[in-house]
Amino acid sequence: MPVVKYPRVRDPLFYEWDRKAQKCGLRHTVYAVNGNQYTGEWLDNLKHGKGSQTWKSTGAIYSGDWKFGKRDGYGSYSIPDPVTKEYKRVYTGWWKNDKRGGRGVFFYPNGELYEGEWSNGLRSGWGKMQYKDGSVYEGQWLADQPNGQGVLQLPNENRYEGSWKDGKKHGPGKYFYLDKGQLLEGIWVADIPKCGVLVDFGRDNAPAPPQYPLPEIELHDPAGVLAEAQAMFDDSHN
Repeated sequence: MPVVKYPRVRDPLFYEWDRKAQKCGLRHTVYAVNGNQYTGEWLDNLKHGKGSQTWKSTGAIYSGDWKFGKRDGYGSYSIPDPVTKEYKRVYTGWWKNDKRGGRGVFFYPNGELYEGEWSNGLRSGWGKMQYKDGSVYEGQWLADQPNGQGVLQLPNENRYEGSWKDGKKHGPGKYFYLDKGQLLEGIWVADIPKCGVLVDFGRDNAPAPPQYPLPEIELHDPAGVLAEAQAMFDDSHN
């Protein structure tokens, strides 16, 4: 009885070519069609692990952790100076889903600096911002704006301690006029003090105190006055 031989079933050649083209593990520099280049680890044809990428259009470099093709983990992002061509750090810290997320330090082109928490690429959480005029804000942030409790110290050492909303003083707070030796404690709305109590505070050591001290005004319950003002403020914003 004759034996019938059937040809062995083989996968099409393009299956094998595709398997060979898949990038996994540590690879040398890989160039994209747009000129971007990446050197580092891969998993299933995606950047995954440790690696560095350079963007041809801007010259920017990211070096750090990747997860399934996106910056995720700890890494540093730098750009070249347009004049000297030397690389300057823009951000060093944690990333989540290709955006700044977690704790990190951001260096602004004008010399300002933010060190603190990020969420979805925006300053959110607790952080410290150093402004170019010498002011420093430290406190809570939300969606890139001071929001919650925080302290703003000015170059002349005057400072505000209290509530913030959308980047403005809003709610109960204290403003220390150390140059004049006075303290204002009250309620702010959109950066404007609406009511409060102004008293002398360290007047004898102030560099530029007013000519006359503030007259003493007796309040039977100053804390109660502010509490009542706070209650009126809360009612008007509910």
